[in-house]
Amino acid sequence: MERAFIKKEKVRFQHVDYAGIVFYPRFLEMLNCLVEDFYEEALELPFKNIHKTGGIPTVDLKVQFKKAARLGDELTKYLWLKNIGGSSMVCGFKFEHEDGSICLEGEVTLVKVDFLNDRGDIKASPFTDAMRVVLERYKTEN
Repeated sequence: MERAFIKKEKVRFQHVDYAGIVFYPRFLEMLNCLVEDFYEEALELPFKNIHKTGGIPTVDLKVQFKKAARLGDELTKYLWLKNIGGSSMVCGFKFEHEDGSICLEGEVTLVKVDFLNDRGDIKASPFTDAMRVVLERYKTEN
């Protein structure tokens, strides 16, 4: 995962259900946080400006839950690019436990969009050349 964007996240009380394991929608929130961090730290496009700069909606999502995560666990989250299109990107992701076992993995397709008609509509918008250069740094061959 030499070309992946990597962040750590501690499983907190807010993430778990009564059994003390992460409630599955919280994993999707953690994934969204990873995408937000990628945009801010790698692309220098913080989500605080997303309403001015356009959006990046998820149009496809595949997740496989492999192993439960529990309160207090520290997960390492990885995000990399599998394919970069004109205005879309297919990202691979995985969350690992400290012992290296995979908690979940999957693929998310994101599309860069611009807002139209005073935010009443959206339209796919091509990546800029500068953005594409940065995205290529995180692209893997497999």
